[in-house]
Amino acid sequence: MTERHALFPLKSILLPGCVMDLQIFEARYLDMLSRCFKHGESFLIVALESGPESGSGDLRFNALGCEAHIIDWQQRDNGLLGIRVEGRRRGRIQAADVAEDGLVSGQIDWISEQADAPLGEEHDDLVVLHEALMQHPLAEGLGLPEVAGSQQRLGYQLAFLLPFSLDQKVALLNLDHPGARLRQINEWLEIMQA
Repeated sequence: MTERHALFPLKSILLPGCVMDLQIFEARYLDMLSRCFKHGESFLIVALESGPESGSGDLRFNALGCEAHIIDWQQRDNGLLGIRVEGRRRGRIQAADVAEDGLVSGQIDWISEQADAPLGEEHDDLVVLHEALMQHPLAEGLGLPEVAGSQQRLGYQLAFLLPFSLDQKVALLNLDHPGARLRQINEWLEIMQA
């Protein structure tokens, strides 16, 4: 089913089941959030390929993104609005347009997730790595859900937490099968350690 949603291009990416904090200061995004709050809507975070995050100039962004659902907000000490979003569904942009205020929106086709699978012995090293990453104060503060033996959750959380490039994270978001995502993460970790 295709739905129209606002797009939020960033030089980082949100993944399903993960949490991200954003600081909002541009009028178009404040208006977008106002609509989200009033109508219980979400928006799509997409990886910015070129152009500034401020949106002035020519923007190019990936056609695949992740639905961002607002789970908390607060006024920051600097007077700006801070929101915490949780990644929900993956969505592919079919058509996008820019409003007069510069807000980009698009027709989104939601992508169904492949069936999850339990973790096996071959994932033990990745589970240990995940546990170590979750000890970091920044990761602890995100309140990510327990992996609980899920290949899907482990793959998305490792993709989110590890210092992969934006292109690598987008590639992991593009993978449909949770086992394939874990294999790719393992390959890249082996290359990083070589």
